[in-house]
Amino acid sequence: MRALRYHGKHDIRCDTVPDPEIEDQRDVIIRTTACAICGSDLHLYDGFMPGMKDGDIMGHEFMGEVVEVGREVRKLKVGDRVVVPFTIVCGACEQCRRGNFSVCERTNRNADLARTAFGHATAGLYGYTHLTGGYPGGQAEFVRVPYADVGPVKVPDGLSDDKVLFLGDIFPTGWQAAVQCDIQPTDTVAIWGAGPGGQFAIRSAVLLGARQVIAIDNVP
Repeated sequence: MRALRYHGKHDIRCDTVPDPEIEDQRDVIIRTTACAICGSDLHLYDGFMPGMKDGDIMGHEFMGEVVEVGREVRKLKVGDRVVVPFTIVCGACEQCRRGNFSVCERTNRNADLARTAFGHATAGLYGYTHLTGGYPGGQAEFVRVPYADVGPVKVPDGLSDDKVLFLGDIFPTGWQAAVQCDIQPTDTVAIWGAGPGGQFAIRSAVLLGARQVIAIDNVP
C-alpha cells in the first residue's frame, strides 16, 4: 500500500509499505476513504515532538470501510463504514470504566517511556510518536484498528465522508473545550483563534446554547 511516512524534520514522503495485518483477534483492518492533516501533525513535521522514528506512518484523523475482521470482533463486519477516533481505548481498564479514555491504561505500548518524558502516560494514539505507542497512522491506504469493538463509530447510511470525518478528532476537541465552560443561556463566549479548532469550538458553543459567541483572531 501507499502511506505518508516521516523521515525527519520537514521530510514526509509517500512510500510503498506492506499492508497491515490482523495482529490480535479484536482488530479490524479498514480501507481509508478520507483522512485529514491535523494542526498537531505540524508539531511532528517541525520536529517539536520527540519519539518519532524514520518510516513512521503519519495521521490520526481518518475513516474508512472495514475490509477484514478479527474473530473476536462482535460489533463490526466487513463493509461497515466507520470513523476512527484518535485515541485508542480498551474500554475495560479502570480509567476507561471511569470515562477517562485519553489515559487508557492498556493501549500505550510505551507507557513507561512516556512517563519518563512527560511525567505521565496517555492512551495509545494513531500516528503520533513512539511515546504514545508507535501505532501506524491513518494517512495510508489501509489501517489496523485495535480494540475495534470499542473505539470506531459506525457511520449511518446517507452521510458522506465530508460530514463525519471530523468526529475523529477536531470536532470533539472543540466540543470538549466548550463543554468545560459550563455554558449557560445568558453567556457570552469568547474564543481566541478562529482556525479549524476554533471553528468547531464556535459551533459547539452555539449548539450548547450560548447567547452570543465572539471570535478573536489577528487574521481578518
